[in-house]
This record gives sequence, C-alpha cells and structure tokens, in this order.
Amino acid sequence: MTALRTWRPARPADGPHPARAADVAALNAVFTEAFTDRYRKDGLVGVRVPPLNPAIWRYALADAGDGAMLWRGERGDVVAFNIAHHSGAPGGGEGWMGPLAVRPGLHGKGIGKVVVRAGVDWLLGRGARTVGLETMPRTMDNIGFYSALGFLPGPLTLTVTLDAESADRPAVLLGRLGRRDRDDAVDECRALVAGLLPGRDFTRELGLTEELALGDTVLVRGAGGALQGFALCHSAPLVEGRVREELRVLKFVAASADAVPALVAAVRDFARRSGTGRAAFRVQGAYPWLYRALLTRGGRVRWSDLRMTLDGHAEPVADGGGVVLSNWEI
Repeated sequence: MTALRTWRPARPADGPHPARAADVAALNAVFTEAFTDRYRKDGLVGVRVPPLNPAIWRYALADAGDGAMLWRGERGDVVAFNIAHHSGAPGGGEGWMGPLAVRPGLHGKGIGKVVVRAGVDWLLGRGARTVGLETMPRTMDNIGFYSALGFLPGPLTLTVTLDAESADRPAVLLGRLGRRDRDDAVDECRALVAGLLPGRDFTRELGLTEELALGDTVLVRGAGGALQGFALCHSAPLVEGRVREELRVLKFVAASADAVPALVAAVRDFARRSGTGRAAFRVQGAYPWLYRALLTRGGRVRWSDLRMTLDGHAEPVADGGGVVLSNWEI
C-alpha cells in the first residue's frame, strides 16, 4: 500500500549555499541574464550586458569569503546570488552587497527579498556599522524594492574619468616594494584609513589585488616621508574577453585635500604605464569638493549610481578634511 502525500509546490530557490570559484560560469550566466533583462525593462532593448572577467569574479568571491552566497533551483542550477563584503574588524567597519541578482522569470516569487535579507543578516552578524549597496538611479522598481527592505537613498556616486597622463616621476607602487617595505606600507595604509574612518580596513583588498595580479596600489608620501594617500587600482579588464580600457580606482584615501592632487596625478601616471587610456574614479556625493577638483582637471562624467544604506547604518564621512572613497562594485 502506498502512502498518500499532500502535494506541495517546489521551492523556487534553495539556499544560501557558499559561492565558490567553480561557480563562476554559472554566476556569470545569471549576472548577464538579469542585468540584460533590467536594461530591457528600462527601455534599452538592444543592450546586452556581457559576462564579467572570471578573474574579477575570483577577486569578488575571495574578498567576500563566507559572504559570497548563491541559491539553486529545483534542478540544482544557480538562480540567484548575493556577494556581501565586509571591510574592517568584526564589530565595526563597512559592509556592502554587490553584485546580486535573481534570474529573470523568478521575479515576484519572493526570492529577491530572501537574497537581500541573507546578505544584510550576514553583514549585521559581522557587526558592520555601515550596510549598503548601489543601484541604478533611473530604475524606480529597484529603488522601491530596496526601500521596502529598509534601505534609504543617499547621494549619487558619479564615475568620473581622467585621461592617462605621465607624471614627472613614476608612481610609487606597493607591489614594487621589497617585502619589508611592503609590509610597513600596508600597516601605514591600515592606520591612515582607521584615522579617517575608525573601524575601516582595506588591507585585505590590497593583498588580494596583488595576489591575483589585477593591478596595484599607488602610494603618495609627504615631504617628511609620511604616507599621505593611497589608491587601490585594477587594470585588469572588467569584461570577459576585452582589452584593457581603463584603470578602475576601487579605494581612494587621502589624509587631506592637500594630498589629493598628487594622488590623482600618480593614479593617472599608473594608468599610462599600465597600458590603459584613462583612470576611473567613483566619487561619492558626500565629497563634492573632490568631484569639483576632478572636473577642473578635465574629468568627464561617465556613469551614475544611487548609493543606499540600511536605516540606522548610514555611511560616515572621513574626519579632518580627508577623503575615503570605497567602490561598492567589483
């Protein structure tokens, strides 16, 4: 005699499961489908978002660690993911999510809420003081969706590019230093960030960039030799199969406004010497003076994103007139 079971619909997604390097192809497929669909809904029918460079995915997964999560459908295929990052010691620091996506066709089933809440819970569990993400400012659906989950809109992040340009002296690069000098410089970078935004620490990202050969970190010192600023830059192509087009600045830290011109010049020099045509700075709206300074040097606005933070977990501004730019994208 066969027992009768009450029929239950299959769960649309099972997870979260750890996202690993072996999942990069599947993550890329969902990424491409989801963001192409998003552009189509925004009226850009002819736009197809290309897959990301697998090396960039490996960086994102390594940076996120246990915060890299995915969900599988009933056939075991990847249907959603959320890559949550935390920079700083447990009990503080900065947390952000990106990229994250749900496969088209599964929208409206509650998967997106599960995916976002899982990332938020992971970041709060790490004690992140700031919890945020970025989304396209023209997409009302996205803004409303994140707002319903407790996120509040903040300033825009504007991507400003400057042409590559040689400096009188080559930029000082962290990866070109000897081991002892490199370790000392990393400690200085840690101390500089902590002095401007207590709890932040970007040294893991500096190490991963060197380990995966994605770029380097530009260092600028004052007349007395003290570190005045650094910029973590990726020269590896963002898109799979593309040539190097621009140097992407992921972290930009300056002790004061006076240190900014030398750091910008060093980044442009590194862009020229790394074989890219321009350097891209993603400037948060909390630093309008830096935005103006880049434009006066010939900067061009290329893109805009809306920065959103969880209610009660807003992003502070650097103390003492300095600047800390942190790219919430890979």
